[in-house]
Amino acid sequence: MAAIIRAEHLSHIYGQGMPDASVAIQDINLSIEEGDFVGLIGSTGSGKSTLINHFNGILKPTSGKLYVAGEDMWADPRQIRKFRFLVGLVFQYPEYQLFEETVEKDIAYGPSNMGLSEEEIRRRVHSAAEMCGIDEAMLQKSPFELSGGQKRRVAIAGVIAMQPRILVLDEPAAGLDPEGRDNILSQIKAYHKQTGTTVVLVSHSMEDIAKYADKVIVMDQSRLAMYDTTEKIFARAPELLAMGLSVPQITRIFLRLRELGVDIPTDVYTMPYAVKTILKAVENKKGGAPV
Repeated sequence: MAAIIRAEHLSHIYGQGMPDASVAIQDINLSIEEGDFVGLIGSTGSGKSTLINHFNGILKPTSGKLYVAGEDMWADPRQIRKFRFLVGLVFQYPEYQLFEETVEKDIAYGPSNMGLSEEEIRRRVHSAAEMCGIDEAMLQKSPFELSGGQKRRVAIAGVIAMQPRILVLDEPAAGLDPEGRDNILSQIKAYHKQTGTTVVLVSHSMEDIAKYADKVIVMDQSRLAMYDTTEKIFARAPELLAMGLSVPQITRIFLRLRELGVDIPTDVYTMPYAVKTILKAVENKKGGAPV
């Protein structure tokens, strides 16, 4: 499958040429294939936010190239608006950007800027609202009457209504209670499955990344440290811990079992996989194989 996002030697320096210049990302080479659900993790200051701000053209590379849908994003800076419709970026705490009188108008804001017909805007608004669990009654409310989780869904629906080929979300469940987190992330995963849209999810929660992402990018000290399937990334749990990152709690348990001398895999990152691994170990023991 073709790469929908491709970075070649991508670097960004804040305040280049100034005494306090700082390297935010350095020599990033990366290909994200169309239709992938990719998690992006890294400690604070590792370069995650700088990287995703390049995907949407908010930042221009200091050096290197970024290709979106096969085109060099900055070959003609006058065309950058086109790429911002291709890559929908949901910022952390996006509810702070809500400003219209009604939820419906807020969701319609992005599509309205695309020059679409009223009929097409209406269709997109209602489709995006349905995908995000927003009913007809909520559409007519002021966004400021809603709960935090509801506001978050409205903000995400506003980006989805533009029908981007790539949806980038920066900590979309930050600050929500566990039920709110699960609702938001489950809806994003359902949207991904239903539409085949490429999704890049930034999160500090290793449990969320393990549960929803198919591949994981790991940033460390401004560089791309790892990029592989979720299973292979969490199989390198000791390296992640050395970077100051957490790993799913279930992975920690299996690492501890290995330390205690139990011959058991440590690439376990979800509860269903843990159950399967334990059952297999029990069967091996019954069959006389060492555990």
